[in-house]
Amino acid sequence: MLQFDYPLPKGSGDRKLIGQVHGCAAGYIITDAAQRYDGFTLVICNDTNQANRLHDEVTFFNSDGLEILSFPDWETLPYDTFSPHQDIISERISTLNKLPGLKKGVLIVPLSTLMHRTAPADFIAANCFDLKIEDTINPDRLRKQLTDAGYHAVETVLEHGEYAIRGSIIDLFPTGSDYPFRIELFDDEIETLRTFDPESQRSIQQIKQIKLLPAKEFPFDSRAISGFKSRWRERFDVDYRQCPVYKNISDGLTSPGIEYYLPLFFEECSSLFSALPDNTRYSLKILSSKLQSNFR
Repeated sequence: MLQFDYPLPKGSGDRKLIGQVHGCAAGYIITDAAQRYDGFTLVICNDTNQANRLHDEVTFFNSDGLEILSFPDWETLPYDTFSPHQDIISERISTLNKLPGLKKGVLIVPLSTLMHRTAPADFIAANCFDLKIEDTINPDRLRKQLTDAGYHAVETVLEHGEYAIRGSIIDLFPTGSDYPFRIELFDDEIETLRTFDPESQRSIQQIKQIKLLPAKEFPFDSRAISGFKSRWRERFDVDYRQCPVYKNISDGLTSPGIEYYLPLFFEECSSLFSALPDNTRYSLKILSSKLQSNFR
């Protein structure tokens, strides 16, 4: 990849500004800078449209196999009565899961999304599990485990965060996965694992192991529900018995738009900054036609 002769920050507090960055030049420079830097790069954008465009550009110019991640906005308004699309939730959780283990790569995120509070750093690690061939599983126990992780039981699996159990066949679409999986049991042992097309329901490829991430950005087991109810009563001076959200959570149902009540599921929330690799040294901020880079 052709390198431009432009300066990069050399230490804490050092800032560099590159002007006259038009068209796809920003994407090219970001990719080049990330490849030259022996660490992780955070790119902060003005809005979601700019973040999506830069993600496509950086992916196009990426010739070194860098891990290019995005952390999309929920694309809903605060306290809307509908939840973000499950594919958005899937990408956010997948990014949070990958970040701690990366040493080199790029994360592209809108400024407003960067300000959102997130689940504690250990939430995803503590709520993911593996399934592999010859594992012994109990369908009833697996059903409870998936429900506690935020998965929804359906007749036919089509989207992220769904599962279906039909006798000896278990279909599920894990968060962060490109395809859903079909598990075939022999008695209580996993005999085969296959990916399948959600549209045609036809098998694609046989695999040996899958990793299941939580389907929601918050826990939904009995302990989490109890904590939610307690924190709700502490923070809201209202008759909770007349609040639809409170009643739904008490009944084990996730109300549309529940994501904006995320802090009530945890004793303490975190931020995207705490999930970044330790070697995240500088960020690239896109400001109109200028690009500013600085050490964190």
